[in-house]
Amino acid sequence: MSLIITQDGSHSIFSERYGVTYHSKFGAVTESAHVFIAAGLRYKAVVQREISILETGFGSGLNAFMTWLEAERRNLKVSYLGLEAFPIAMAEAGSLDYPSALGQPERKGDFIALHQCEWEIKHSFSEQYVFEKKQSRIETFVQPEAFDLIYFDAFAPQAQPELWTEEVFAHMFESLKPEGVLVTYCAQGHFKRTLKRVGFTVERLQGPPGKREMTRALK
Repeated sequence: MSLIITQDGSHSIFSERYGVTYHSKFGAVTESAHVFIAAGLRYKAVVQREISILETGFGSGLNAFMTWLEAERRNLKVSYLGLEAFPIAMAEAGSLDYPSALGQPERKGDFIALHQCEWEIKHSFSEQYVFEKKQSRIETFVQPEAFDLIYFDAFAPQAQPELWTEEVFAHMFESLKPEGVLVTYCAQGHFKRTLKRVGFTVERLQGPPGKREMTRALK
């Protein structure tokens, strides 16, 4: 894998295994803020202060770190589980500039802690943020009615079609609590029809820079 700089100045990683980047080339931080924080976390925070989140694709740790900062900023209580089948190396994690890109360079140690902490154990990083990561494939994961919000941040369907099947999204639907929400950058028609078949109500939202639309799906 190799480090790249996206258009908002923040880093992403190019995966040679799958031939795609972990985040949008139009801006890694910008995309995460738009898709996952604004359309997901802030949307749920309007109606509840305690939010359980599943991220499919912990990857660079950007979404988990931004969620931690947002939970503290809004005084939320967030319980976060990140799935990752192929963790990045610590050398790669240490090269990512996200704390500086987010205007909080003093939080570099906190960002690194997300990558260094032990797997399969809950870590109470603050009163607002409890974090766990699990080395698991998305295809085999289901945890009935455990989550209020899912960040579906797998590689795109053309890179990993096995992660965008009806079976996977049936598991995502089952893993959400009633009134739960799934957000993702993807807005392909076939994908949205799959969401509807498994029971979701689908919303089309304006996408981040470089994408016309994104998707929010409601249980």
